[in-house]
Amino acid sequence: MSNLKQIKSALISVFDKTNLEPIIEKLNNLGIQIYSTGGTKQFIEKFGVNVFAVEDLTDYPSILGGRVKTLHPKVFGGILARRDNVSDKEQLGQYQIPEIDLVIVDLYPFEDTVASVAAEQDIIEKIDIGGISLIRATAKNFKDTLIVSSKNQYSDLLEILEANEGKTSIEERKSFALEAFNVSSHYDTAIFNYFNNEKQSQVFKQSVISGTELRYGENPHQKGVFFGKIADVFDQLHGKQISYNNLLDIEAAVQLIAEFNETTFAVLKHNNACGIASRGKLVDAWNDALAGDPVSAFGGILISNKEVDLKSAIEIDKIFYEVIIAPSYNYDALELLKKKKNRIILIQKMFEFPDKQYRSMLNGALVQDRDLKMEVVADLKTATNKTPSKEEIEDLLFANKLVKHSKSNTIVLAKNKQLCASGVGQTSRVDALKQAITKANNFRFNLKGAIMASDAFFPFADSVQIASEAGIASVIQPGGSVKDQESIDYCNKSGMTMVFTGTRHFKH
Repeated sequence: MSNLKQIKSALISVFDKTNLEPIIEKLNNLGIQIYSTGGTKQFIEKFGVNVFAVEDLTDYPSILGGRVKTLHPKVFGGILARRDNVSDKEQLGQYQIPEIDLVIVDLYPFEDTVASVAAEQDIIEKIDIGGISLIRATAKNFKDTLIVSSKNQYSDLLEILEANEGKTSIEERKSFALEAFNVSSHYDTAIFNYFNNEKQSQVFKQSVISGTELRYGENPHQKGVFFGKIADVFDQLHGKQISYNNLLDIEAAVQLIAEFNETTFAVLKHNNACGIASRGKLVDAWNDALAGDPVSAFGGILISNKEVDLKSAIEIDKIFYEVIIAPSYNYDALELLKKKKNRIILIQKMFEFPDKQYRSMLNGALVQDRDLKMEVVADLKTATNKTPSKEEIEDLLFANKLVKHSKSNTIVLAKNKQLCASGVGQTSRVDALKQAITKANNFRFNLKGAIMASDAFFPFADSVQIASEAGIASVIQPGGSVKDQESIDYCNKSGMTMVFTGTRHFKH
């Protein structure tokens, strides 16, 4: 450590006073002069510590309902003065401005106030002015001053104070300045996004205050970091650290399962469902989901929208998988599932996902609305002479949820609310269909009476012809091709039914 500087004075002004007491005690023991104002001053004085009021320093009271307290040259001059600058030192003496070596400050809880759906005036009052100014000023002058901008730094501050009896190094001050600018830039981004919520200026600003380093990225030679608070979405009950690829699959899984109200189990691999079924009992949903592709299920991600019971857990435990997600687990089921050391067991919390999606692209970013559209019976337009049966409509809607959450081009074949097979990520719709048929046949599914779903329209009638020859009875697709009539004519000729949704669900 180098360039050690003694802390002789400190300004403390915080909204949240949690864990502040040990700091106050240590500063007092070191004989450091403390300046403070308002509620913070009263809090410090409760411990019998002498505090110099900022109002006495500036000869101005707190005004405008507390909006102006520390914004004064006698405060900011003491923070920003360069200790090795002769002119700065002379001006401090001329205007009787004391040096301030340490600033402990936090910010009004703007994001929490917005999240509470407070009135606009309450939100505006939580835009911090004095605090943000103190943070920036102290961080700018890190050569001479130390800024503590979060209560999360209190333990680090205590270590520094104890280790060097109130002296700080340039490395420590610069590190704290880095965190201060992290705090201030995040705060300003949150304020901008609040104001931009209605106007929607074509500006991209996002900020996540902290990240979690992952074992690696998509591949071992790539570094990976998750920015966000995964604990807000899941409780991890067991298992190893969640990986980059786990997170991609988990995101796909929770978005898919959110479409289903009926008891449903899904198995995902590389962001696509390789098995899914809706049934009256969870164990039946699991067994039928697994039957969709028991080979791909190995090492997959499992997700249920109902509590996992022991009977289901016994069956689930027969295969190897990376992650299981459910809203809850009964005690015996959880004890069984936890017997595998590395198995990741998650409880999904009630959480509202963002309605925007972001992706880095070239030298910038792509932003779009999340695909929140999901068709219901009223959205279906029968295109053929024959109308689908009630059971077929249920399967059509079931399969349509799957194509929405599968990589394009995609075709889904389903029957009795069970995925028979899908063709995903293909460069042609015909190839996707052929892949799905081959896969269904390999796992001995009888496609007679099954339905076919497509994420986009059929440019020609070849797909419905291939499907008909495989036994497919009904089709759901967006429609919109200039050659829709060719597909309609073939369906009418072969006795198939087909409905249009009017909505494409590409996913890349």
